[in-house]
Amino acid sequence: MMDAVRAGDLGRIALLRRMMMSDEKSLPKELLDKLKQQRDELAVKIHLGSMEAKDEFERAKARIADLERDMAPVRDAVDESAKNVGESVRLVGEELLGSFKRIRDSLK
Repeated sequence: MMDAVRAGDLGRIALLRRMMMSDEKSLPKELLDKLKQQRDELAVKIHLGSMEAKDEFERAKARIADLERDMAPVRDAVDESAKNVGESVRLVGEELLGSFKRIRDSLK
């Protein structure tokens, strides 16, 4: 089964593991940085991609912008609040990673 896992998937798995084990306060920034990196890499590939991939990419970009905007006021939250925010960010991040995977798959 591991033979079928692509290098990109291994990177996402490693990121999710680091996120689960990392300090809750650094989790949102690390995830946001990774999402922005993947967004930028996909932007180049999508330029010539399908309209469906472009539409999903635009929705993902908007969600990243919303996520970044929503995170700003809570960056200095207390530990318990940071844990809740971290879990919410993790869920949205996992959805976005799935969206990026579907985009990549549609561009093959």
